[in-house]
This record gives sequence, structure tokens and C-alpha cells, in this order.
Amino acid sequence: MGRATTTGTGTGPDGRPPEPHAADSHDLIRVQGARENNLKDVSVEIPKRRLTVFTGVSGSGKSSLVFGTIAAESQRLINETYSAFVQGFMPTLARPDVDVLDGLTTAIIVDQERMGANPRSTVGTVTDAHAMLRILFSRLGEPHIGGPGAFSFNVPSVRASGAITVQRGDRTKAEKATFNRLGGMCPRCEGMGTVNDIDHTALYDRSRSLNEGALLVPGYGVDGWYGRLFQGIGLDLDKPIGRYTAKELHDLLHKEPTKVKVEGINLTYEGVIPKIQKSMLTKDVDALQPHVRRFVERAVTFTTCPDCEGTRLAPEARSSRIRGRNIADVCAMQISDAAAWVRELDEPSVAPLLGGLQHLFDSFAAIGLGYLSLDRPSGTLSGGEAQRTKMIRHLGSSLTDVTYVFDEPTTGLHPHDIQRMNELLLRLRDKGNTVLVVEHKPEAIAIADHVVDLGPGAGTAGGEVVFEGTVEALRASGTPTGRHLDDRASLKAAVRTPTGALQVRGAASHNLRDVDVDVPLGVLVVVTGVAGSGKSSLVHGSVSGREGVVSVDQGAIRGSRRSNPATYTGLLEPVRKAFAKANGVKPALFSANSEGACPTCNGAGVVYTDLGMMAGVATTCEECEGRRFQAAVLEHHLGGRDISEVLAMSVTEAAGFFAAGEARTPAAHAVLARLADVGLGYLTLGQPLTTLSGGERQRLKLATHMGQKGGVLVLDEPTTGLHLADVEQLLGLLDRLVDSGTSVVVIEHHQAVMAHADWIIDLGPGAGHDGGLVVFEGTPADLVAARSTLTGEHLAAYVGA
Repeated sequence: MGRATTTGTGTGPDGRPPEPHAADSHDLIRVQGARENNLKDVSVEIPKRRLTVFTGVSGSGKSSLVFGTIAAESQRLINETYSAFVQGFMPTLARPDVDVLDGLTTAIIVDQERMGANPRSTVGTVTDAHAMLRILFSRLGEPHIGGPGAFSFNVPSVRASGAITVQRGDRTKAEKATFNRLGGMCPRCEGMGTVNDIDHTALYDRSRSLNEGALLVPGYGVDGWYGRLFQGIGLDLDKPIGRYTAKELHDLLHKEPTKVKVEGINLTYEGVIPKIQKSMLTKDVDALQPHVRRFVERAVTFTTCPDCEGTRLAPEARSSRIRGRNIADVCAMQISDAAAWVRELDEPSVAPLLGGLQHLFDSFAAIGLGYLSLDRPSGTLSGGEAQRTKMIRHLGSSLTDVTYVFDEPTTGLHPHDIQRMNELLLRLRDKGNTVLVVEHKPEAIAIADHVVDLGPGAGTAGGEVVFEGTVEALRASGTPTGRHLDDRASLKAAVRTPTGALQVRGAASHNLRDVDVDVPLGVLVVVTGVAGSGKSSLVHGSVSGREGVVSVDQGAIRGSRRSNPATYTGLLEPVRKAFAKANGVKPALFSANSEGACPTCNGAGVVYTDLGMMAGVATTCEECEGRRFQAAVLEHHLGGRDISEVLAMSVTEAAGFFAAGEARTPAAHAVLARLADVGLGYLTLGQPLTTLSGGERQRLKLATHMGQKGGVLVLDEPTTGLHLADVEQLLGLLDRLVDSGTSVVVIEHHQAVMAHADWIIDLGPGAGHDGGLVVFEGTPADLVAARSTLTGEHLAAYVGA
């Protein structure tokens, strides 16, 4: 192509416009033939340097297209630029199932995965704010105590002394030397902020011997290696623990790691208590498996460390101050207040550091997280807060021409805060970046330059692009999203009458200011307020722990590809028993994770071939043809179907199958009815949990908890990941629950849920220390009429009052 010369008027020498440069022609991301999960040969063209929103009902394939195809391939291609040695340490990513992916740019993924539940991780450590503060205090703190490590609660103090060898000319001389390294870790609690006390009566039963199952700690049976280890250190397995000598009891509970030879094999024995502390108490309690968590909550009491008063820091680190505040004081401040404190510091020697801290703290405020404190454990952040915390590091980034991929960035945001999030997304786009957003909220869809709508249904009924174009064209398109985009819920004509009340008195956890409130029973109660106003503190702190209250929080479902809706909901238990009874064999045969598993693939259905740093290859098992069971197991039938055929059924089909006839199983039918109730009738029972979308997982969790016995059901943002059409179905479900006698308390920002409530408790007026008060109690109609709070104003605008 000849080079076009331009004149000052922007035309070529012959008066015609210049030809565009070849490099400017690549302005589309082209996807052809995408088949990840439920996508059906999807082909789309996404404009670069624009904001594209992906919509569609929950389970329609949005995440499969955006995260599973576009972002995954971009990351895989970047990983391939590293050396084979480095790739060996990185996660291996398989190429997505797609024919052509063209025009990709570097993808930065900001998803809703909860932050790592490491108890040592805080908001300050994950955003690098703590690292910058440590340097600041090591430079300006009075008295000066040492380098940045002296202020870190993860660095212990170390003292050592001994002989060192010094070379002097041709002679060597031994000299005594001492070594000191001052760390900031509190020695009493080892930087955790809490100390634990273990109740010995919850560890063992004094009246029983080890062989009789005296140890009550999960996983500590005497059948396996533990039994041999106990014998190896000379413990009597048949003597009741109550008759042990002091030495025997010490060996069982407190013995230091000791080498033991058992059956010719060298092993290390360690007392039960140090073993528990290493294996269970170094992890965040919420991240433990349910049965282990129940044991820890029963056997261990956590109290604030008396030495450091919960600050995690050694006395030296707390003695060094800048303007009267030590590093623990600054980390405990609300970030918006810490920003004001940093602004007052005028010290040219650390000017770049102060500038960096100021920008970081201002980013927190810009994204609506100014109410957090830096010492807040990162595992306690909600999904929306975690996602926005991850966004912070990208706000001031100098990178341009990259693809930012967001998964519902408005999750957990009050309508008042969504406008601010929209401005941030547009600012990222205006820097020359491609912004891809998976979103359901109409306010966030409205700012899109381009919309890709997937559907028409969910699961196998979805996976197709039903619309591409502008927001205006979407409104007229007739797709489920187009039809619901301008939906506005109306206030209920009549609200239910409460049958009683749960009294909350003097609630003061986190930012709550001695709150007294009565939560009505027998009705649908919505607790609302801006992000950080104290909703979760009130409900989870004062309502959830009570007798008869079933709480469904925002915690993600954890499950491997061996887990599926049937195993997660407990549905498989009655199904296995029904198969076993009909065929006169034992239930374990009908589990792909137990005796019935295909021996070739161990019940996985696929055989993995590890190729080192190259992506591993998964091929369908030839022995069982992906059915996961031994051939002998598939000869057993119930109602004319084998177990693999039952797991291939959809929830709706299975509900009919187990309702009547030879296969009638009331326990299984009850679980299936709950799954259908929450709108998951299209899911197949054996579909791996790893392939479910966020909204599907949320509803699967809700269906499981609905089966628990309790008069009060607490839901934390149940509309997360739900399309507008799915929200209608959820409201119908909540109505049915309340009409059947269950009291439902919902923490929610969605105006449609607020409009549908019988009673609203609004917290505020602001976030953090500006919140923590009940600013309104009453019916939605009264809230709209009063317009006295931010929620009232937004709800009034929503219902058109």
C-alpha cells in the first residue's frame, strides 16, 4: 500500500481523504464458532475501545463467552510468551473450544471471586497500602525502630548468637557474633490478632479408649496411620483416656514433633493440639469444610490477644508514631479519614510515597469503599466489595489498549452508588481500553456502546446470540432482556400483617451505633441502605445466630468437577438408596466417587493426560464412554432407567420420574421440587458444579437451605447474578415461602425486591462511621411518600411515584 501524504486540511494530494493506516483497521475482536459449555457455535464481533455489555438470563452463556472464551484465550496466549521454565509454575490453560479468535488484546479480569480467606490477609495487605505505610513509618516514625519489616505483623523478631568464621589473610579465626532482626509480629498471637483456647472435653471422650473412638477430632481415626503412630510412641489403644498417666496424656495431646519408626517406615508424630493448630487454626474458619468448621466452633474459643489488643503488632511497632498516631491507629481508621491524615503530612523527603498513598486512598473513596479500614480481614469482604477492591489497582494504571473484563461490577451496590461505578467504567473506556461487562442492572446496561444479548433461555435452551446492537435497538428487539429492560415493579396495594417480632436491642457490632429495632415475623422484610451502612452487621450479627433462623450468605459454592447438583443438594442419597433397594445391592455401588466408579477413569468420566507446562488433554473415557460407572452397575435399573440415565435427566424430567410409579421416591422428589421452585428446572442432575454460572450457584444454594427446618429464612442479596426475568421468579418464590408460614428477611439493593416487601428497614444515612443508624422503618409506600432517605428517593424514581 502506498503511503498517503496529507496536507494541513486532512486530505491527500489529489484532494481525496487519506487512506487509513493498516494498523488502524484492527478495531474488532472477532469470535467465530464458540462452543464452550452451552454455547452453540456462537459468532460475534465486539468493537474495541468501546464499552460492551453482555446480557441474558442467568445460565444463558454470558460467562462462557466472556470469561471462558475471550479472556481465557487472551491469558493463555500471554502465558505462552514466558519461558517453558516459568510456564511450569503457572496454571495450565487449555485452548477454549472455538474456531477463530481474532483481534484479542491483553485481558485483565476483575471477577467476583471472594478474596483468599487467609487470616493474615487484610484490606491493607491485598492493596499494598500496608506496604507503603510500613515504609512511611520506617522513615518518619518517632522513635525510629528499624526498617519496614519492623512494622509488619507477618515478620517475627529473630535473635541468634553463635560462632562465625572470619578470614583474615591466610588465617581463619572463630568469633562470637549476635544477630538481631526486629519484626512487627506480636509474639503472643503470632500476628493473628486473636489467641485461641481449646476445650479438651471437645477433643476426646474420657470414658472411651482410642480403639473405641475416643478422639472427637474430624479425620483422626485409629484405623489408618494415626493408630499405628499412637502405637509407635507407646500409647495403649485399649485403655480409656481418663486412666492415662500425665505423661501419656501429654504425649497424646502436646508432644513435640518426634521421629517414629512404624512397620519399617520413618514417620513424624506430633501431639493432637499442635497438629490441630497447624492444620485447622492457621486457616480462616469460614474457609474450612463444614464438618471441620463445626468442630472448630465447638472446641475452640477465639479471644482478642491481650498483649497487642488485636492490632497484631509487637510493642516496638506500636511505640513509633507520626503526629501522635502509630501504624495500628492508621490501619484502624476509616480509609476516608486516613486519606485526610495523609494529606496533612508535608514531608518532601517522602513526597512520592505520600503521593502514592493519597492516590490509593482517594481511589477507595472514588469506588465507594471509603468506609472500609485497612485492618479489615480480606475474607470478610462481600463479593461486590472484593471485586471493587481488585479494581482499585487498575484505576490509576498507565496501561491503555487492554481489555478489562468485569463480572457484574454493580453487585452489592445501592442504586445511589451505581452511577459512580458507571463513571469509572466509562473512564477506563475513555483511556482507550476495551471494556467488557457481564451485567443485569438496567442502569448499567444503559451506558453501553454495544450490547450482546444471549439466550433465549438458560442451559441447553440458551447459548445463542439473540441480539447485537445499541441499547435503543435492544429495547425494541423483543428478546427477554429487551422486554424487561424498562420493567418497573409497582408498590403492593396491600401488605401482610406481622404475626410477631424479633427484637434486636443494643446492636453495636462494627459500625452499628447501639441500634434497637423490631424485625416483624410472618412477612417479607427487606433490610436496605447504601453499601457499608451496617445491613450485614445488623442481620448477621443480631438475627442469624438465633434459634430457628436459617441463613443463606454470599459465600461461594465450592465444588470440584466431581460435584454436581445431585451431590450438592443431597439428592443422590435417597436416589442411591432407592436403586439399592430395588436391586438388592448396597448403595455405595451407585456413587461415581465410591465403589461404583469406572476403574479406568476413577469415576471422572474423562481421562486426563498431563503434558507438563502444555495444557493437559482431557479425553472421554473409552471404558465407560463418559458415564462414570462400571458396566456392572449400569445393569441395575429403577423404573426402567440406570443411574447414569437418571443423572443425565433435567430437574423437571427427574421430578416427574420420581413422583409416581415404580421409581416413586418422596425424599428425592422434595429436593427436585425445591430446585424447580428456584427456577433451575433446566439443569441436568449430573452437570459439574464448575460449569454453573454465578446466578445458578446462588439459586442452588437457596434451594438447599430451603429444606432446612427453621421459622426464619435470612437471604443475603439473593438477586446477585439474576436477570430481570429471573428476579420476577424469585419474588414469586419469596411470596410462596411467606404464605407457607416462613418469615423471610432479605438484605437487598434491588428496587423490585424493595417494592415487593411488606416492611422495609433502611440503614444509613451514609457508610462506615456515617452509617450504623436505622433511618427508616415502615412499608415501601411510606418510604416512597416520605422520600426522607437516599433509598426512598431512588425507590420513588423507580416506581414512578
